[in-house]
Amino acid sequence: MGEAKPFEAEKLVVAVLISKANLSRAGYWPRVRDRLEEIFGAIDYTSAELPFAFTHYYDRELGAPLFRLFVAFRELVDPQALPRIKIATNTLEDELRACRTTNPPAAPAGPDRSGLRMPRSVNLDPGLMSLSRFVLASTKDGSHRVPLADGIFGELTLQYQRPCFRPLPWTYPDYRSEKVQEVLLEIRGLLKAQRRDRRSGGGPGSETGPPAASAPRLR
Repeated sequence: MGEAKPFEAEKLVVAVLISKANLSRAGYWPRVRDRLEEIFGAIDYTSAELPFAFTHYYDRELGAPLFRLFVAFRELVDPQALPRIKIATNTLEDELRACRTTNPPAAPAGPDRSGLRMPRSVNLDPGLMSLSRFVLASTKDGSHRVPLADGIFGELTLQYQRPCFRPLPWTYPDYRSEKVQEVLLEIRGLLKAQRRDRRSGGGPGSETGPPAASAPRLR
């Protein structure tokens, strides 16, 4: 019989989808970054801004042209925290709904005075990276998604098979692209170094083998 063991800590990655107008808007992206760090701790990786033209699904809500960028966080987290992380990023999206590039409403984030929900100004997709896979959180069900907790599903988006991440039949087109693959490999390199440092005595978990998983701040 197999023995149940604690999960190994994984690296939190948030994929950000944002319009060129909001990227260029003074103070907007720094505000998003600051709020992410307040919730999840220090960011140790930020990708370049990658043009996003794989679908026009988000254009009407977020504006166009769109850019994708990735941020990763220094503190490794317990994989069981992914549902709470997704709920936290959804809450942050709601907080930022009022931050529009044109005619920002005076009403607070969420439903406006007419009772209609205001469009989002940014899309935040959290995922967890291990050395063997990348899993995205989702609120949508599907045959390729596994229920986790609190209405949140986990989707195995990429598998690592040396020397790169391999897509699956349902993997989104942007995650199949060379540029995104390069970003994720860089983040995986950071994770590999963190685990190596911990095991060699450079951090928690060095005396007991694999690094212990911890919960994100979610303040």
